[in-house]
Amino acid sequence: MLKGLDEGELTLLAETLVPRQMIEGTTVFIENMPGESLYLIQQGAVQISRMTPEGEERTLLILGPENVFGELAVITPGQRPVTARIVEAASLLNLTRKDFDQLCERHPRLGMKLMRNIVRVFSERVRAAEEDFHEMLRIVLGKAPHHAGGQ
Repeated sequence: MLKGLDEGELTLLAETLVPRQMIEGTTVFIENMPGESLYLIQQGAVQISRMTPEGEERTLLILGPENVFGELAVITPGQRPVTARIVEAASLLNLTRKDFDQLCERHPRLGMKLMRNIVRVFSERVRAAEEDFHEMLRIVLGKAPHHAGGQ
């Protein structure tokens, strides 16, 4: 999320971020709860998971230092699509939607860079999930041959 920020912009962002120390086992947020902030991981590890229709929690990914999660919450209001849980004691930096909006109003150039980086992070995750989905289909369908014709 910090890609392309100069020293002055990093300083402005750092003044806005709120540090949070969290112990292993702490739930940062749960699926379907309203999202209001994003988190940058300085140290530790965070499990991102989702409930299956059968009621089982499925780990989607484990994030570590320099990763960001909850990023869509600063762009648009809505419910969290996943659960985030600390799996290794973590130092996080928190940015609320309100603080993000104020930062963007005061420093539009910085806001634009942050917005681009947030969209890039989200896009990379969507692409990775799509690749995982296609791989799962190939396995489930037994690598069935692709039929020629009207598709």
